[in-house]
Amino acid sequence: MIRCQNLTIPGKDGIFIVMKSAHWILLSLLALLACSRDSQSLEGEKGEKNLENANRLIHEKSPYLLQHAYNPVDWYSWGEEALQTAKKENKPIFLSIGYSTCHWCHVMEVESFENEEIAAIMNEHFISIKVDREERPDVDEVYMTAVQAMTGGGGWPLSVFLTPDQKPFFGGTYFPPDDRFGRPGFKKILLTMADAWKTRRDEIENEGARVTTYLQGKWDLPKGGGRVSEAILEKAYTQLSSSFDETYGGFGGGGNKFPRSMTLSFLMRYYRNTGKERALEIVEKTLEGMAHGGMYDQVGGGFHRYSTDPKWLVPHFEKMLYDNALLAKTYLEAYQLTRKADYAQITREILDYVLRDMSHPEGGFYSAEDADSEGEEGVFYVWRPEEIKEVLGEREGDLFCDYYGATPEGNFEGGKSILHVRRELKGLAKEAGIPVEELKEILQRGRDRLLEVRAKRIRPHRDDKILTAWNGLMISSMTYAYQVLEEPKYLEAAQSSAKFIQKELVKKGRLLRRYREGEAKFLGYLVDYAFFVMALIDLYEATFEIDYLKEALRLHSEMVRLFWDEQGGGFFDTGNDGEVLLARSKEVYDGAIPSGNSIAILNLLRLSELTGNRDLKTLAEKSLNSFSSLLNQSPTAYPQLLCGLDFYLDTPKEIVLAGRHNAEDTRVLLQGIHRHFIPNKVLALATPGDGKTQKLIPMLEGRLTLNGKATVYVCENYTCKLPTTEVRVMEELLLGKRKI
Repeated sequence: MIRCQNLTIPGKDGIFIVMKSAHWILLSLLALLACSRDSQSLEGEKGEKNLENANRLIHEKSPYLLQHAYNPVDWYSWGEEALQTAKKENKPIFLSIGYSTCHWCHVMEVESFENEEIAAIMNEHFISIKVDREERPDVDEVYMTAVQAMTGGGGWPLSVFLTPDQKPFFGGTYFPPDDRFGRPGFKKILLTMADAWKTRRDEIENEGARVTTYLQGKWDLPKGGGRVSEAILEKAYTQLSSSFDETYGGFGGGGNKFPRSMTLSFLMRYYRNTGKERALEIVEKTLEGMAHGGMYDQVGGGFHRYSTDPKWLVPHFEKMLYDNALLAKTYLEAYQLTRKADYAQITREILDYVLRDMSHPEGGFYSAEDADSEGEEGVFYVWRPEEIKEVLGEREGDLFCDYYGATPEGNFEGGKSILHVRRELKGLAKEAGIPVEELKEILQRGRDRLLEVRAKRIRPHRDDKILTAWNGLMISSMTYAYQVLEEPKYLEAAQSSAKFIQKELVKKGRLLRRYREGEAKFLGYLVDYAFFVMALIDLYEATFEIDYLKEALRLHSEMVRLFWDEQGGGFFDTGNDGEVLLARSKEVYDGAIPSGNSIAILNLLRLSELTGNRDLKTLAEKSLNSFSSLLNQSPTAYPQLLCGLDFYLDTPKEIVLAGRHNAEDTRVLLQGIHRHFIPNKVLALATPGDGKTQKLIPMLEGRLTLNGKATVYVCENYTCKLPTTEVRVMEELLLGKRKI
């Protein structure tokens, strides 16, 4: 929806007030909304792809920018050349932000950016800039916030008009080439903006100044927020419980449903602390609904981006690395809590998909896979019953179709079916007159064979850039899977990715954001530092190789130097050595991925427990308290931060193993630790004669084996219980619960 009359700005008391903005731009857009909305066929065909037809973007590495390299638009990438040209030629900027697996970005490209007439208007009147939001989240954050303030909504492609000094004065998301869908046509918007720049410059600049003022105050935290407390966790649970979809799982009613993995992780912590069964029931119904629905790739493993319906049936088919990293860990946590093998199996299938289809041969994980192939969304993933039976045969094909809901009428476009679990396993086995185990074998055989056949289809585009932050999430999940499932291939992949990042994305000690085709570029943001530090801490706790912890501490120290807000607490999203934009954001909201602040706070707490450095905990405490007003107001918007708050309010377990890492008796104790859901803990190994590690982790000092056997010390506040060599005794010491 385009809302052109109001600019929403937060008041001093944190309550939103509305400022009227009745200038010509908004009136013009209201007029455009009243224009004809007739549909029109897609325009534009890609010309012969050779360098003569390419624009500047041909020199970029971003897959998204390269997708636009043959548009007739005279695109620039974000940078000094574009910004200085806008000032020199005194032209407004048209800023288009998206990413390579974005469906509506593709649509707007075909309809408008490949349209010669529209491109000519853009080239004559604007300096047009393309930004890959995944490479430049700082630019995206600032201008997405501006558009949300101006229109009440946001999304990608993000379309923003700026003055030459980068101040936004009008924006939206997807615009069709001509009026339709209740949206004004892009061509008319361009002409209106171009005319206004010539005839009503003062009004444009006033609007740009107004929005800029809003942006520059957007991330100022309320003063006197108070201190965080257990009441925040209780309030979050109450709100989540009331918004839970009792029928299908997840949260909210109709419309899109997203895999809110961090929310589920918080609820598992809440259940562990309180014993409230409903919290776990919410988690399990949601996890099972997602895993059984079409949002899960039943043949190849891994989750699609989100469901377009409340039943988890019809997904938006793109696959993102971060979703699958977060969900793999959430399913593992549920497995630890319930010991239900299905949750562990989903984790294996997610991670095996990543190893198969999303891994760089030299280490590192790719970013995403598109929803579209052959010019249509989802066609790579859907089936007709006759296709399945041709591969599996009549008998096994019938069983497969029955179980996974492939029907002649279909549930997707063109009469094809999105596979989903339609039948209960035991009921179908009984109906077919076969044992459940035999049916399981038939279904597994069917998935394997269909995966082979599907591999011969035209694949969706894969965004093969390697992002430090997203790799940090996947390294962490792979490491966790190794600990819980004891499958070495996951640790090997995690270590390979970490090694790749340390080799390719650390330059002169500074962490960088993106790698692709030999090029490492863009100064790392807070999320890159925080997520990779988390991954390194996890790798230390899985391998007890001290170099991981040393690098985690080095990068963490750099993160504090570059991003810490001395005045307000918390961390800025961009470093003090980064490009200066209109505003310096400080994001706390946990959306599709955790905020950098949420993970940074948890890192502070974990490193404080490991190293005994109380100053790190003080920084975490200051940050949490600085965000307390936000947490008290809308706690469910910050589920990862709630997990950090839970760690802070708890008395974390400091677990020291004395023994040799690869010895069998040490492995047995580690099994006992990782069998259970103990989120608020740190883990270290005391090896005889290892003075260097003891210097870094003081709590290892004096931790000796008993009678030459691997021994565990369970400590709290640096005070330890009596050591034990027995798994049962250790478990009793570990599983004490905090009651909220």
